[in-house]
Amino acid sequence: MNSHPVRPGLSARLPRPAALLLLLIGLLPASLSAAELDTTEAVLRELPRERVLDALVEAVREATVSAQINGRIVKIYYDVDDYVEKGAVLLRFRDTEVRARFEAAKAAYDEARTAHARVKELFAKNLVSKSQMDKAEARLKAAKARLDEARENLANTQVRAPYSGIVVKRHVEVGELARVGQPLFTGISLEELRATANVPEDIINVVRRNKTARVILDRADNRSVPAESITISPYADPATHTFNVRVNLPKGDYHIYPGMFAKVAFLVGKTRELVIPRRAVAHRSEVTAVYVVDEQGRIAFRQIRVGRHAADDVVVLAGLSEGEKVVLDPVKGAAAYKAQHAALAEAGDHE
Repeated sequence: MNSHPVRPGLSARLPRPAALLLLLIGLLPASLSAAELDTTEAVLRELPRERVLDALVEAVREATVSAQINGRIVKIYYDVDDYVEKGAVLLRFRDTEVRARFEAAKAAYDEARTAHARVKELFAKNLVSKSQMDKAEARLKAAKARLDEARENLANTQVRAPYSGIVVKRHVEVGELARVGQPLFTGISLEELRATANVPEDIINVVRRNKTARVILDRADNRSVPAESITISPYADPATHTFNVRVNLPKGDYHIYPGMFAKVAFLVGKTRELVIPRRAVAHRSEVTAVYVVDEQGRIAFRQIRVGRHAADDVVVLAGLSEGEKVVLDPVKGAAAYKAQHAALAEAGDHE
């Protein structure tokens, strides 16, 4: 947008009140009259047309860790709301019997390996038959399988986190005897989130074609995050005739959590909307306004209604027309506006 300096001055073509106003502006204190007010015009711009729908925030990764062996729990290292790194030990089972079985399996494997090596050496000298060699190999393979199973069972006495995340539920207590398949912990990862929305059938084709959306995190300031990817259900819900659409967010900390409500804006076309720079907007308590400068250099404090943000601009829904000039710096605009009113009041006293 181009900036237009407003230079107050007297015009012979203006009616007497307007000319007097400009003269008084020219006589304002040097700190105000010397500073030019940078302005810009409200313009129509082509912007994406969106359909905003309610959505629910979900964790992409949510899983329940279950017991892989039968055992008594002797130590729990994490609880609800704790952050856990991937691979961290969540709890530990008593491993006395499991470790003993592992040591026995390891000893049996070492014995089978030694026997296999001896038979192999004899077989190479044709001192034993092929069947004896085959039996030695079979015994070694069986011993190796039993050792692998025992090693896995020993590893399972320490339950580890499959990914980094937050513990949302602990299902067991210390001293409890857990069985295979029994839930131990439920956790979610906050690093990967998505927003799930039900999209009506009247726009599903354009949503499927564009596959472009943004998740609105804060309606107050229109803070949003572009979708990293979109997954669309291939069929509609027969009861609601809507399609479940998952909008995946890029990895990051957005201060939102699973279960929270959000808004998703789906791109459905283009539209022309009136925009001004966001920095030109003044916020006074609950009032949103701009300082408007007319052709005679008069400044007005005008309330407006704004919509979504478009990069450094904001959409104006009401209160301005195309081509009207607004002051880019609301602080300077406020100072000039007050000085102008003071000058008018003084002129009224002198009449």
